Amino acid sequence: MPEVELTVRNPSGLHARPATLLVQAAGRFDSRITVANLDRDSQPVDAKSILLLLTAGVSRGHRIRIAAEGGDAQAALEELIRLVDSGLGEEVEPE
Repeated sequence: MPEVELTVRNPSGLHARPATLLVQAAGRFDSRITVANLDRDSQPVDAKSILLLLTAGVSRGHRIRIAAEGGDAQAALEELIRLVDSGLGEEVEPE
């Protein structure tokens, strides 16, 4: 199962609008996609569920692991990496 670890850099983390964008993007793929908050040692949650994603408590600066399993897993990861790295619809300071 391909997976990637990323740092959430947008100001509000995975709350409200940014989480909704991630859920919508994940929902476009057939693969099973999960997100785990590595800084809170949380169990992976379904990236297609807004309620479960919000329970992960991902804030700015937290490290997350996104994993995907299925026929379009690699494409899903590439899209979600792009989305997280771009700030999930919010401005991020350059590294």
